Amino acid sequence: MRFKHPTVCVRLCPSRVPRKSAGKSLRGPELGSAGKLLVLRFSEILKQFSKRKPVCSPVIDARPRHPHWFEYSKLMKEFKQAGQVDQVLRLFQEMKYFNLWPDMVCYTIVMDSLVMENRPEQALAIFQEMITAGLAPDTACCTVLVKLYSFCLKQFDSAFEVILWMKKFGCSPDTFTYSTLIAGLCWDERVEEAFGVLDYMLDDECPPNVYTYTPIVNAYCSMGKLNEAKNLVKTMENTGCLPNSVTYNVLIKAFCKIGAFDEVDKILEKSGLNGWKPDVVTYSTYMNGLCKWGKVDCTFQLLEIMLDNGLVPNAVTVNILLDCLCSGSMAWEAKCLLERSAELDWDADVINYNTVMSRLCDEGSYRAVLKLFTDMLKNGITANAWTLSIVIHSLCKAGKPHEAQCLLDSEGLVANVVTYATLIHYFYSAGKVHEVSLLFSKMVKANIAPKFSACSSMIDCFFQEGNYWKAIYCFLRSLGQQSSLRLCLLIC
Repeated sequence: MRFKHPTVCVRLCPSRVPRKSAGKSLRGPELGSAGKLLVLRFSEILKQFSKRKPVCSPVIDARPRHPHWFEYSKLMKEFKQAGQVDQVLRLFQEMKYFNLWPDMVCYTIVMDSLVMENRPEQALAIFQEMITAGLAPDTACCTVLVKLYSFCLKQFDSAFEVILWMKKFGCSPDTFTYSTLIAGLCWDERVEEAFGVLDYMLDDECPPNVYTYTPIVNAYCSMGKLNEAKNLVKTMENTGCLPNSVTYNVLIKAFCKIGAFDEVDKILEKSGLNGWKPDVVTYSTYMNGLCKWGKVDCTFQLLEIMLDNGLVPNAVTVNILLDCLCSGSMAWEAKCLLERSAELDWDADVINYNTVMSRLCDEGSYRAVLKLFTDMLKNGITANAWTLSIVIHSLCKAGKPHEAQCLLDSEGLVANVVTYATLIHYFYSAGKVHEVSLLFSKMVKANIAPKFSACSSMIDCFFQEGNYWKAIYCFLRSLGQQSSLRLCLLIC
């Protein structure tokens, strides 16, 4: 990665970061024996985690061994599962180039890939192409169309019309079709309407399953209606539609959020009786909840139970444990573990680095943040918008907003609204009106809609410059969020 201002990191990131600077410690209090044991245990877990075989994705630009539509659809499905929608489209076009006209399965895979990437217009265009080719949609294809209208466009009436069309033309909707519409409604917290679809589904003699009820449980939990969620789970247990690990994980996450760990223990104790086994996600969710509530020792005790049950930590588990170390005043030790990642055979990712850098930023250790940031780039790990926001926030807290602004112009780094809002806040607090105006202009020209706080700072800057009409105009137009971006482009 190349930087337009390479001296920023070189000047601020010495190869060896001292433990102390300006009389202020860069680390928490000395670790006791318990803390040292936690760090040692985490190192052992990393070695075990590194032995996991990586999940193999299909090779980019791969082609089927034989030019047959079945081979193409198989490879397209693999790319879809890997989230490589452009590769799916490449194979789709290649089929037509070789006169292997796609069948219904291929069209459905392409549509579903586009829907998963939230590209509904392209998915609808593929559907229209399929109809023009004389292919009548089947149940699977129509279910993808229901997903498109439910999740991407939020046009639930249109989704229901697809189901009515299916019934009219003999393409019977199945449990998955109805469950897709119910999931979309629940995702939008329209639980009452979801129950209406469930009633219609029962009238149609289409039996619901666990995938029908779990989105409703999730909606109740996200709305804070835990009693309703518990009652629905009990109803599922009593009616023979047994909840699975996904259902219970949703409930466990909700209880962890409010610190109701006794309820979580009850769920786990009855898991054998209810016909399900806690998985890695179950334990990771519970550990994350314990970590957020500062129960570091309990988190690592739960880890031992998880390992005793023959479950191997995944990437999410490792990051939760890393965050747990940081929250337990061991951010410096977590930093040292990241620096030893090659020695531990640990393929640390950007999320791991962001987790530790965020904690170090909270502690005011900007040199340590920059050291990790530099190491991350040297190791070929691509920074994301969260990374840049952490580094810029850390520099601003250290009184170095101009150095932070230099990073904003670096190639390969992507800023988001939080990044700009952070810089604008610090320059505004320092009375740097001109810098605020430049940042605001750069933000809107990058098609990043400003937060209200950034708009407020800009309005005040206009007043300080004596541009009262611009300030008033900005205020009035910023009340309409849809036109605020166009407004900002005009006034900047």
